[in-house]
Amino acid sequence: MEEKKLDLNTIIGFVLIAGLLLYMLYQNAPTEEEVAAEKAKQEQIDATKSEVEVNNEEEVVAIENAIENLPDSLKTLALQNKFGAFAYSANTNSTTNEVSVENEVLKLKFSNKGGQLTEVKLKQFVDYDSIPIYLVKDNNAAFNINFGTTDNRTLNTQDLNFQSTVTKNGENQIVSMKLKVSEAKFLEYKYIIKPNDYMIDFSIKSQGLSDVINSSKKVDLDWRQKTYHHDKSISYENRYTRLSYMHDGGKSNKLSPTGEDEEIEKEVEWLSFRQHFFSSILVTDKLFKSVALSSKDLVENEKIDTVFTKLYNAKTTLALKGNEFDENLGFYYGPTQVKILKTYDRKLEESVPLGWGIFGWINKYLFIPLFNFLIGFIPHGIAIVVMTVIIKLAMSFVQYKQYLSQMKMKVLKPELDAVREKYKDNKMKAQQETMALQNKAGASPLSGCLPALIQMPVFYALFMFFPTAFVLRQKKFLWADDLSSYDVVAELPFDIPVYGDHVSLFPILAAIAIFFYMKMTTGQQAVSQPQQEGMPDMAKMMKYMIYFAPIMMLVFFNKYASGLSIYYFISNLISIGIMIVIKNFILDEDKIHAQIQVNKAKPKKESKFQKRMKDMMEQAEQQKKAQKRNKK
Repeated sequence: MEEKKLDLNTIIGFVLIAGLLLYMLYQNAPTEEEVAAEKAKQEQIDATKSEVEVNNEEEVVAIENAIENLPDSLKTLALQNKFGAFAYSANTNSTTNEVSVENEVLKLKFSNKGGQLTEVKLKQFVDYDSIPIYLVKDNNAAFNINFGTTDNRTLNTQDLNFQSTVTKNGENQIVSMKLKVSEAKFLEYKYIIKPNDYMIDFSIKSQGLSDVINSSKKVDLDWRQKTYHHDKSISYENRYTRLSYMHDGGKSNKLSPTGEDEEIEKEVEWLSFRQHFFSSILVTDKLFKSVALSSKDLVENEKIDTVFTKLYNAKTTLALKGNEFDENLGFYYGPTQVKILKTYDRKLEESVPLGWGIFGWINKYLFIPLFNFLIGFIPHGIAIVVMTVIIKLAMSFVQYKQYLSQMKMKVLKPELDAVREKYKDNKMKAQQETMALQNKAGASPLSGCLPALIQMPVFYALFMFFPTAFVLRQKKFLWADDLSSYDVVAELPFDIPVYGDHVSLFPILAAIAIFFYMKMTTGQQAVSQPQQEGMPDMAKMMKYMIYFAPIMMLVFFNKYASGLSIYYFISNLISIGIMIVIKNFILDEDKIHAQIQVNKAKPKKESKFQKRMKDMMEQAEQQKKAQKRNKK
């Protein structure tokens, strides 16, 4: 292949072209006066742009006030130019006003500007600081429909003035918000507030607008909300504040609790803007075909960002019926409590994070019914203790099996060490003989792992149960003011990263109980495990593990629900008691040794799994020998 080189002519050509370009740039360079003028012009543009952005809302208000002060003829003309057919509604309802209604559980305010809810107060609840719970207040939420008109306008209902009326139908209160083209042609939001009910029936219907609404353009519904901080620990509350939804025929799902997350889902039945113990839920009688969902975490620093936790947004397209609106929806504003949510028969209880799969089933059909039964006649704190005792006694057979396996391995340890010493130059043979001895004796390390695995679903289910149990909210026990939040026995003058600015006593007690329980169990495991050449001393490894779990409990649970720490404290105390009883009154080491000798004397049929493992080990040994021969 011919090698390419740059000759003298090519180099001269490049130099000439570069020189020509530099000359042209010099000739076209702006003068100092032009530069100064351009800079002043850009500064003026930036200042104007900034002023527009800052004062946009004020200018809108000023324009609306200016329109309001015009003579009637000019005012009508200005409104027609801005709102088209809906100028009638703007002209007859030019001032913004609110109407208030309430039932036994909700106090509501509706604004004719946008026809939407502007305030939702939960009358029966207060936050950790005894301040009333508001889910909607001070423009933290918005409900808007964006649609096109036949005169080529695009309107947003949140910018338009509705006409409000409040009537009664039996015990129900009806708030009607009408966006009128004329007295006979309008778009109506109708809210039905029932007695002692957190669900508000909500419909969107229109009359006579088939020649006003442009059906060729999308009709978008946009619902958004910033969730307020209500709990003592904003970081703990924010962990359980998530946008959840049901879609695709009964599948519940949720967005991430941290950072920003978004998703597009099909066939959505309901949307829940959950803020730990309280929720704002939008339900529909007919499915939303497609919904764009987004969630943004607003808490970057819990010492500074203490008002809002999340920003939620849901956007979907509405299908017109005969060029008219016809939607039957519902708003739920109330506690995130399984017992209440189940009454609506819409699977809204799926918005409560009880755990996935078997963990959720255990909570739904075991722990929640059991705890609700107990609090029917004893205080909530005592109910936690009683439920823990019941669970530990029910699982005591698992702990017995686990300890029995450890004791068998302890008794068998001298023989296992002898086997390894005998075949120390043949590790594969040592493993085979070890497995054969364990099989004959009926002692296997796996038999100790299985009971531990059985306890995992119960452990995780309870880990999800206590932080989401609404019935624990603001219930006192001993020095804890709220079992759904952390207890405080001392305030610190400084903040320790991860740990916090306070000291909780229940996590300390739980950490101490875990330490002594692990000291008993890991010590037994270290003694029962045979030592292998080349492996670190098991006793040393167990020594470090004894301290790891208690420290984790002490640090990370300082901000967790005290009810969960109480469970771990009582649970480990009971486990220590069960271990002492099993060790001193149930199991006898000499009897176990005698039984092992009897088991060894009996003919033991090799299982398929054991045979397969043995064959695999033999094949591996043969391959290893073949590799050594090839190297030679």
